[in-house]
Amino acid sequence: MMYSKYLSKKKDICKRLLDKLLLKYKYVSILGKEIKGTSIRVSTFVTRIGDTFESQCGFVCRVYNNKSFSEYAFSDINDENFDFIYEEIINKTKLSENLLNDQVKASIPEEEIIKQDFERKLDGKKLSNETIINRFNTLKERTHKYSDKIVNVIFGLEYYNVSSMFLSKNKELTQDFSWVLGIVNIVARDKENIKNVYNCYAHNSIEECLRDLSNNLKDLCETSIKLLDSTLIEPGVYDIITTPAITGLIAHEAFGHGVELDMFVKNRAKAKHYVNKYVASPLITMHDGASSCLSQASYFFDDDGVLAHDTVIIEKGVLKRGISDLVSAMQLKQEPTGNGRRQNPFHKSYSRMTNTFFEAGNDNVDDMIKSIKHGYMLCQMDNGMEDPKNWNIQCTCAYAKEIIDGKFSGKIVAPVVMSGNVLDLLKSITAVSKEFEIHGSGHCGKGHKEWVPVSDGGPYLKARCKLG
Repeated sequence: MMYSKYLSKKKDICKRLLDKLLLKYKYVSILGKEIKGTSIRVSTFVTRIGDTFESQCGFVCRVYNNKSFSEYAFSDINDENFDFIYEEIINKTKLSENLLNDQVKASIPEEEIIKQDFERKLDGKKLSNETIINRFNTLKERTHKYSDKIVNVIFGLEYYNVSSMFLSKNKELTQDFSWVLGIVNIVARDKENIKNVYNCYAHNSIEECLRDLSNNLKDLCETSIKLLDSTLIEPGVYDIITTPAITGLIAHEAFGHGVELDMFVKNRAKAKHYVNKYVASPLITMHDGASSCLSQASYFFDDDGVLAHDTVIIEKGVLKRGISDLVSAMQLKQEPTGNGRRQNPFHKSYSRMTNTFFEAGNDNVDDMIKSIKHGYMLCQMDNGMEDPKNWNIQCTCAYAKEIIDGKFSGKIVAPVVMSGNVLDLLKSITAVSKEFEIHGSGHCGKGHKEWVPVSDGGPYLKARCKLG
């Protein structure tokens, strides 16, 4: 098993700390996490190798203070600092009466007794950094041969391994898994006109990521050159077809943050008042969960020690439930969904999305295109924002392909911003394709911070929306 040697060595002393704290508190848990990985970048001008953005190591202890929960994080534990950490947990989690009264009350979780080790190995060969760099240099040369208008190309690969353990009175869990991200970014220039296009690939395999980077390179080069002739869109309301990347962006922004249940606790989400009501076309069913599919946000248990779930958020257009961390679930008296996630042990656990997507439908993409008199196919996610309290949404697409009389006209507009009301957008969906993709290479923040890996995606959708 690839499980962290460091965490293995710390397990016994963490169990000793747990047992001692359980003499004082009704509930105690300890999470230990270590993430190691490598990031490789090869561009036209530079080659770089470093640590992955995900790299982290540390512990967090959670105790129940007879009304809610308090936490204390630490970077290491050993025989020399054991007593100090024990005293720090007691002293730093002790709250004044005023603070206790201000807390939202939460009950102690009813945990099943479970002791289990989980593992997901990397598929295929683990190639050396030198081999990866050589592959990238070959692809870089091929890219520049396509056109002298391509002035820079960046190839990237990031692979990392996640190990974590969770200990409480009834639980003793460990997990170990890996993930691989690949990216290519092409910059084209014609005099003062500069455009760039990118694509991301994500697998549980280095070999598959490299294969995707190579196989789709020609299409990406062609798109980068076509973007040099792109124009701005005339603002208006159009029939649209969203590619799976944009479908995923809509899923993430439209009913992602808005159904994170800690937002319900704080009365910051309109979705709280729409449970069991229609919020989308009956063609739409939406999932979130670490066990919903295999992608970047797939794990065996979350940072609260809750086993991974597959949560149906919207079922045939009806909002069924939200996603939760352990504490918000306890506060709302609901079963936790395994969505308690931290940026690292020194950050708070929040209700966070994992793999968020719409289910595939029964329609054909070609038929969807043929049905449009004048509209656009939206391509390549750039960024998105939502307002969970008022249900407004704004998503930026890198470019869109114009459709006239059921055919692509050859015209590309860029960039394109879609905006409007979440319910108006989701209820306007009239076709959902059989084709389906998950994009597992992104990160999501809670507000302006708290970054965690996420994936999203789904089928092609036909809808109607304001573009500008």
